[in-house]
Amino acid sequence: MSQNLSEQEIIRREKLKALEAAGIQAYPAALYPVTHYSQDIKSVFTEENKEDFAEVTLAGRVMSINDKGKVFFIKIQDSKGIIQLYVKRDEICPEEDKTFWNLVVKGLDLGDFLGVKGFVFVTRTGETSIHAKELTLLAKSLKPLPVVKRDESGHVFDAVSDPEFRYRQRYADLVINPEVKDTFIKRTKIINTIREFLNTQGALEVDTPVLQAIPGGAAARPFATHHNALDIPFYLRIANELYLKRLIVGGFDWVYEFSRNFRNEGMDRTHNPEFTVLEWYTAYKDYIWMMETTEQLMEKLAITIHGTTDVPVGDKTISFKAPFKRISIFDAIKENTGIDISEKDEAGLREVCQQLKIEVAPNIGKGKLIDEIFGETAEHTYTQPTFIIDYPVEMSPLTKKHREKQGLVERFELMVNGKEIANAYSELNDPIDQRERFEEQVKLMERGDDEAMFIDQDFLRALEYGMPPTSGIGIGIDRLVMLLTNQVSIQDVLLFPQMRPEKQD
Repeated sequence: MSQNLSEQEIIRREKLKALEAAGIQAYPAALYPVTHYSQDIKSVFTEENKEDFAEVTLAGRVMSINDKGKVFFIKIQDSKGIIQLYVKRDEICPEEDKTFWNLVVKGLDLGDFLGVKGFVFVTRTGETSIHAKELTLLAKSLKPLPVVKRDESGHVFDAVSDPEFRYRQRYADLVINPEVKDTFIKRTKIINTIREFLNTQGALEVDTPVLQAIPGGAAARPFATHHNALDIPFYLRIANELYLKRLIVGGFDWVYEFSRNFRNEGMDRTHNPEFTVLEWYTAYKDYIWMMETTEQLMEKLAITIHGTTDVPVGDKTISFKAPFKRISIFDAIKENTGIDISEKDEAGLREVCQQLKIEVAPNIGKGKLIDEIFGETAEHTYTQPTFIIDYPVEMSPLTKKHREKQGLVERFELMVNGKEIANAYSELNDPIDQRERFEEQVKLMERGDDEAMFIDQDFLRALEYGMPPTSGIGIGIDRLVMLLTNQVSIQDVLLFPQMRPEKQD
């Protein structure tokens, strides 16, 4: 980064030099023992319990300064909110030497970190505040924060909303738009709730490789890298499915992983090349059990975050009260287009695409064509939670064939607010059938489909040892968080979303 400093940045650096010349540390290394937090104090302090707050220690970032000469009113922001400090010169600097007052207090800038020791009281205007008895400069801010407008209580009403700034400088975004932090607190609560749900039912959390010699478990374009010591190519994982199913072969009954996945594809409001998926696999279960379990989990998450199964999303209310609607993918397409594609071959599907004005690549096969038709005509219409079930075998190379319906597999996708949230199967455990499905994927790859699956010979070997009947699911955590926190962009639920490299001066 260049060091073309603004006038304010130059002034702040001059203040830093003055502090150093006076022997005042701008970045002290000593422990600062915080005892209280802003919101905790403001929520419980009363005149009746003020003796409990006769000595408190807080620390936070300076967000406003009101200079009254020998008295300063300073608002600091800690991890829980904002609180006002009442700072009187003759109490902070009782001796003749006013160096600290002149350089630290009068030299304060917005963004500086302060420690304060004092007692809690209520001002004449009714604001719960800290009467400072001792101040400590904990860190000097050399770069001014973007200016935002706040009301008298400190609440932001004119936040910085430029996405380029917010996503690239998330550290500053979190400071000046404190409500953003709430989204990420809820994200952690969602993940912890899922862990609790799975752990209490006997599931085991595991870790599987991120670097993989064969990128398997999904139809997606991988990121490629190279291992120098072994002199072989490696890929960042696109899914962890095949490794988790190896563990089912090995004797675990229920395993799960919050998997950081990478797909070398486009970016938009619902796609980021690096994303988080929860996958779990359970022996002796099928996709019908998985639908019921998924309903239970979604209900629990909605109640944990919102206190009810009704969740506001934009101008809609989505109900996560079970049971959810179930409809086959062919019926979903017919419901939205009036066209029955269930008996059509590849040529017939291409004619339907032409009829519906859906542009498709010449090198994709029957499964991708059906996926394109569903995505363009039906997917966006399912606002309330809906299980799209019973997919054609061509779309699902890792899924068990349907027990009753020829040409279909036991698979569902959970659609909510027009987007896929989860994808689940009765897992294919026939190694001969699985090999044939992989070989069909190779043919698609030879036709130019760069998202077709590789053959994973070791996974086939694992299946040959025998895998019990198993059901598995993948849930997109980022999209789930978007849904439950009412965010319209995946970038708003990722602390550091991928962006183009910043232009240098």
